[in-house]
Amino acid sequence: MPLCAPLYRLFPVAALAVGLVVGAVPAHAASLPGQGITVQATHDSTAETLFQTEIVNIGLERLGYTVKPILPLQIPAMYLAASTGDVTFTASGWNPLQNAFYERVGGDSALVRLGAVISGATQGYLVDKKTAEAHGIKNVEQLKDPKIAAIFADGGSKAKLIGCPPGWGCERAIEHQLTAYNLRPTVEHVQGDMAVLAADTIARFKEGKPVLYYTYTPLWLSQVLVPGRDVVFLEVPFTALPEKTDPALTTLPDGRNIGFTKNTIHVVANKGFIEKNPAAKAWFNLVSIPIADVNAENFQVYQGEKSPAQIRKHAEDWVAKNKDKVDGWIAQAMQAPKS
Repeated sequence: MPLCAPLYRLFPVAALAVGLVVGAVPAHAASLPGQGITVQATHDSTAETLFQTEIVNIGLERLGYTVKPILPLQIPAMYLAASTGDVTFTASGWNPLQNAFYERVGGDSALVRLGAVISGATQGYLVDKKTAEAHGIKNVEQLKDPKIAAIFADGGSKAKLIGCPPGWGCERAIEHQLTAYNLRPTVEHVQGDMAVLAADTIARFKEGKPVLYYTYTPLWLSQVLVPGRDVVFLEVPFTALPEKTDPALTTLPDGRNIGFTKNTIHVVANKGFIEKNPAAKAWFNLVSIPIADVNAENFQVYQGEKSPAQIRKHAEDWVAKNKDKVDGWIAQAMQAPKS
């Protein structure tokens, strides 16, 4: 065969493969609103927040955006990077818990808070049910009594309250309340990595030791130590948070004041990006994941399915299970008018 013969005659299989690949590209791909635009998501460095971030990323990919690997950052750095445009967005912005971080980097002048990715995130202080019932413990104010505090002192001089990692926002609330409720003489706030703190709490409970801790949902801890079955929420004597808060916002329907407001977890995005990307803005506003689904996925993480690839698969499975809903959101985002 002459060397000048057409390549498709020399390599017919390869030519067919190229044709198939080209033919596989959707005819409308060039018109996707995110075509040619790269986005960078960040999250708060915990495996548990990768799930919602991956779901948001999947939607952006379907809108044509090029999505970079998710960047883990500590919470203050997460807000700063979004405000400067070093990252595009985070899907783990708690409101009102993290409002101080939001405002510190420019607030609405630099950032846009969008949608309600997860609604009904809760927080509070809990003790194991056995100890609570044996000693009549219902309110954190009772920890002012050295005899009650000693139950959780683990051989020390103060009750050990397993609390919140530095820089998360929840530690500000706990520290504020220790002063407001006059608990500093008898209570020590134990801080560290949340996964380690939670694992230690579970281990103590399984050993039959009293446990006193702060936690939040969505998180797998409350699926291992179930409120009402294994542990109980403590009330607070009055609402005391770093920012002035209506007591009604920290009070449950049954009248118990647990000291913390319910939070909504939003997408927090760079303002400049949002102004230029109406489709992404629409998607950020639409995507919503039931907190029960997030808790269930977080429990899979607790059971060992915590690699980035496994969590991405969790997100893909959720999108497939909720195909009609997600398809509708994508269709709406595709139609978002350009300003």
